Amino acid sequence: MNAVRVIVTRPARDAAGWVQALQAHGLQAEALPLIEIAALPESPALQQAWREISVYSALMFVSGNAVDGFFASNQAAALVQRAQAAPDSVANPGPRFLAPGPGTVAALRRAGVPEVLIDAPAADAGQFDSEALWAVVGQRHWQGRRVLILRGQGAGQDPQAGGVGRDWLAQQFVAAGARVEVVAVYQRRAPVFTVSQRQRIAAAAHDGSVWLLSSSEALAHLPVGDWSRARAVATHPRIAEAARAAGWGVVVQSRPEIADIVGSIESMPP
Repeated sequence: MNAVRVIVTRPARDAAGWVQALQAHGLQAEALPLIEIAALPESPALQQAWREISVYSALMFVSGNAVDGFFASNQAAALVQRAQAAPDSVANPGPRFLAPGPGTVAALRRAGVPEVLIDAPAADAGQFDSEALWAVVGQRHWQGRRVLILRGQGAGQDPQAGGVGRDWLAQQFVAAGARVEVVAVYQRRAPVFTVSQRQRIAAAAHDGSVWLLSSSEALAHLPVGDWSRARAVATHPRIAEAARAAGWGVVVQSRPEIADIVGSIESMPP
């Protein structure tokens, strides 16, 4: 296992923890972020969401970065605490906080959200995504309720546009009678690779390194090249499908948990 090199492609802040965890399992892990996360200015839509926080039945955060972006202002934390202490009504006891996976749950905890107000797939769920979250909350009464989705925005992307999973979840809420609003709280953009990073990318396309892929969008940020000898572990079926469509030679799908990823790497064909 010590000879296996793993390239963690998550944004820089997230990648650091994953690198450390993989190294603790004896892997030669390194970070090579394929997506850069940048803060967005406080938009009028976000400020309005803060002011009306108590009328929402649910705040859905697509990622830990969405949590950090929403709670970047002390104003947000104060208003959330006020909404929790003084519900709008018996019919609307204040917002629930929805998370698609454990990383987002952890970010909500760090932001001070009580565990009892967080809804997310179980820790042993087969997958962490919008579908798994809907399986948890979909049977609730959403008719007439307001739901706020907090997400990232791609560079040059329409602020009201969303990813595949986000769009699907919004459609489920709408079909259940909810009023859905979407606010972007951070921006995703392509990194500017250094010369050494470009050299590492070129080598890792064929030297047996294992790429840990956690975003379909990130794949598009890689330089054009021959990926037929590249190996990857993808943390979602859609990511695995995108990598195969891009010509990657070996793509293994895994749950986005360290133990599962390590097991997937161990079982990969050479």
